[in-house]
Amino acid sequence: MPTLHWIGKDKVINHHMDVPFRVLEHSYGFDNGTQSETETKSGNKIIHGDNLEALKSLLPEYEGKIKCIYIDPPYNTGNENWVYNDNVNYPKIKKWLGQVVGKEAEDLTRHDKWLCMMYPRLKLLHKLLSDDGAIFISIDDNEQANLKLICDEIFGRNNFVSEIIVENDSRARPYNSVAITHEYLMFYKKSDKFIANILYNPEKNFSNKDCLGGFDLYELRNRNSDFNIDNRPNLYYPFWVNPDNKDENDLYELSLTEKDGWIKFYPQESKGIKTVWRWGKEKALKNLNINIFGKKSNIGFWQVVKKYREDSYSLNSVWTSSEFKSDRGTLTLKSFFENKRIFSFPKSYELIQQCLILSSDKNSIILDSFSGSGTSAHAVLNLNKRDGGNRKFILIEMEDYSNTITAERVKRVINGYSSIEGTGGSFDFYELGEQLFKDDGNLNEIVGVEKIRNYIFYTETKKPLSESKHKDNKYFLNKYNDTAYYFNYEADKVTTLNHDFLSAIKTKAEQYVIYADKCLLTKEFMTKKNIIFKKIPRDITRF
Repeated sequence: MPTLHWIGKDKVINHHMDVPFRVLEHSYGFDNGTQSETETKSGNKIIHGDNLEALKSLLPEYEGKIKCIYIDPPYNTGNENWVYNDNVNYPKIKKWLGQVVGKEAEDLTRHDKWLCMMYPRLKLLHKLLSDDGAIFISIDDNEQANLKLICDEIFGRNNFVSEIIVENDSRARPYNSVAITHEYLMFYKKSDKFIANILYNPEKNFSNKDCLGGFDLYELRNRNSDFNIDNRPNLYYPFWVNPDNKDENDLYELSLTEKDGWIKFYPQESKGIKTVWRWGKEKALKNLNINIFGKKSNIGFWQVVKKYREDSYSLNSVWTSSEFKSDRGTLTLKSFFENKRIFSFPKSYELIQQCLILSSDKNSIILDSFSGSGTSAHAVLNLNKRDGGNRKFILIEMEDYSNTITAERVKRVINGYSSIEGTGGSFDFYELGEQLFKDDGNLNEIVGVEKIRNYIFYTETKKPLSESKHKDNKYFLNKYNDTAYYFNYEADKVTTLNHDFLSAIKTKAEQYVIYADKCLLTKEFMTKKNIIFKKIPRDITRF
């Protein structure tokens, strides 16, 4: 597979592993209109800080759990007038490049710098994405080709789904004799476990082909304009499909009678002419699921989901709907901030909402690490209100407006704005805090022992630590895969793994992993008792 090489790649290809692990410090909670110091623990998060370090801080809780990622990174246009500076010469990024790439940073071209900035962030996003998840990246011509190649490298060429063309500005002025009216939406899945959702309006239309050629609707089309469907009652009738119930073969439960919460649909019309199903009712009930909903496409099985908007929208690689254009995003954003133009070309929440409908379910976690004005949270909250979902959002924004613009917009979406009714909801606002390890390699005790405990358990199990009541000693972390984990740590004294410590253990397990400053047990004894000693801080994993 072709790979892309640029100045500085060898310095950043594994840089995500060297990024210091920082803890998140809770700033405030916002719960249905009320702001307080109390943590809402709603699962919705807005994080202020460098997105590379913030992504690293999410790993203990979210590695492999994010269902949908949408990012709108800098396009690398060189335009210095954007509020979110779209030029990688921006001081924060330039400083980072100097630290990581070294002296070569001064000789990097604009595109080399952009690639150095994006590569480690995409590596961490790949770690956070679930096996059945997908990522969408907005980009334009400046870096589209480079982005495609590094995404092929990180996510895998076989996991490329589509490069969707989005018409964003139909009134664009000519540039080099060509008026650029579109952008790109890069679409990758994590693995073949990804299942896309097919959208349709069951009251108006059911597209006879999906955008990737996965399905054909089997219908009997009568092109005689005098055809009277009343004469063919056994061929023209609705089906009801249960969108929340499918079997192990990804086939949906169907019914010929109406049921609450089920989707009703008829055969589609063609140029105003009614069409009918190929089979009679009983035969159709037996075969329709297999031939329509169960035929495999090249990215997995399409699903049927409920209608989310009034107009139908067919899934294809060109999105031209007016609700996806930058004008729509600009008008929406102005409605939050006294009609002021905050960003030049903000995305519409409908565009991001379309990505969510395509790739997530009602209980998904959504991540945006270049969050800007908070459009992704708007899309999540709006979609939850429409279908009663419980999706969670995580936003990361490095700029100082993360509270005054990003979080403020989310508050107004929750409370209501202009004449729009509020969605309701909650979120917690965090600052990127201290490093877990000092520069000398020792633990940074300022972060607090609970955050250290959570980190230790994650490095051992790749699972978040669930603090719960137990009958063991205070150093017990938890039990996982029949291994009990202990973190024998005190900030102001040396801890020891000895027989006295073992006598205080009350959890029965096949194996014990115990962290302490020193150990007085013999190797023979620990081998016999299946005890693994790990020295603090030497044996604590850095990732």
